[in-house]
Amino acid sequence: MDKFNYTMLCDFYELTMGNGYFVSGMQEKISYFDLFFRQIPDGGGFAIACGLEQVINYIENLHFDEEDIEFLRSKGIFDEGFLEYLKDFRFTGDIFAVPEGTVVFPNEPIITVRAPAVQAQLVETYLLLCINHQTLIATKANRIVRAAQGRAVSEFGSRRAHGADAAILGARAAGIGGCSGTACTITDQLFGFNATGTMAHSWVQMFDSELEAFKTYCKCYPNGTVLLVDTYNVMKSGVPNAIKAFDEVLKPMGCRPVGIRIDSGDITYLSKKARKMLDDAGYPDCKICASNALDEYLIRDMIYQGAKVDMFGVGERLITAKSEPVFGGVYKLAAVEDDDGNIQPKIKISENVAKITTPHFKKLYRIYDKDNHKAVADLLCVHDEVIDESRPLTLFDPQFTWKKKVVTNFEAKPIQQQIFKDGKCVYKKPAYEDIVKYAAAEIDTLWDEITRFENPHTYYVDLSQKLWEVKNYLLAENNRQTAE
Repeated sequence: MDKFNYTMLCDFYELTMGNGYFVSGMQEKISYFDLFFRQIPDGGGFAIACGLEQVINYIENLHFDEEDIEFLRSKGIFDEGFLEYLKDFRFTGDIFAVPEGTVVFPNEPIITVRAPAVQAQLVETYLLLCINHQTLIATKANRIVRAAQGRAVSEFGSRRAHGADAAILGARAAGIGGCSGTACTITDQLFGFNATGTMAHSWVQMFDSELEAFKTYCKCYPNGTVLLVDTYNVMKSGVPNAIKAFDEVLKPMGCRPVGIRIDSGDITYLSKKARKMLDDAGYPDCKICASNALDEYLIRDMIYQGAKVDMFGVGERLITAKSEPVFGGVYKLAAVEDDDGNIQPKIKISENVAKITTPHFKKLYRIYDKDNHKAVADLLCVHDEVIDESRPLTLFDPQFTWKKKVVTNFEAKPIQQQIFKDGKCVYKKPAYEDIVKYAAAEIDTLWDEITRFENPHTYYVDLSQKLWEVKNYLLAENNRQTAE
């Protein structure tokens, strides 16, 4: 896969449009695009932005090789001048984005690209696939972690992921979403997200007896013993043999077992029985790990039913976000600059009201209550607007404008940062562990009503008066022109 030039990982119409801009003399026209989403997966109350590091790596390596240009020439539709232009192609624009781990909501820009038209258009596909995938997995992982109520959750999904990149970067996103470990070794190697693992059923089957398999493993890993106890029968052989191996191998060495894992059956029932057996045998510190096609709802129900599970391993339903496996991020033109550098807002209109875009080059503020440091609402403004924190701020619903709220004693924090300026990265990429901590702190700023699974409270993303007027002016102008 190292031989791929990811500049060519784009929808073909990015190139046909780029060619069209070039032959029309519009290739240097400065354009503003917003990457945002319209709906939170699983009916949730928020999402967690993820994937920016991979976006940065992609932008820094944008180029066309000779073989790429020859391939495009072979299609027989591209202007020679355009193909020559691609030989020196680099990104020279500006990018603004929310940091990874930021809590985000529908219809607000996660990324804003300001660049010459060909450049801004070309990056659409890769930016969407990076942000859509990792944001989806981070958001799903956090739902699962919250369901576990403080119990550790490890990501187990590589073998069910949709390809190598999905496994590696999905595990990365799961850690940002709150998982404590992964089974994916290369993700640990690349990002430092702790890889863990013990044994599969094949280990147990490889030996003449389950007890021999357990005792051998205890000898190999006396300080990290976790035994898989459901290869044959959890209650009749698995747990009794695990206890016997602990007694005969670990105890004489002065070591304690870390845990057992149950991967099948009625885990709630089995965990209760196993807990009593372990306690009675003198191993109350031996933890019980559960796996087997789990998700947030199964985990929540198991805990509600009194399951004695200390850790969860979650695979396919996390790494594929099985319940809603598409994060609907879109990339839409918001403005262009005229020859004098004046910003001209652009709007996409649809009979589906949800698909009407918010025009202009914008700034995104998050409004916090200074008394409790909780997020109150987000406010989209025109890029040059500054919020005066010394005066009361009136927020209103952009669709139902009579719904208003006045906030005082607040902090208005811009949550996008500049990532690229004139084609150069001006953003210091944080360490992976810092992203994880930042994401956890972000979620702590949300009210409990927003984090619940069913019918979460709607967190409002409002428009400033100035931006609302721009949007409504463009809508009215379109209606007038259509009527004529």
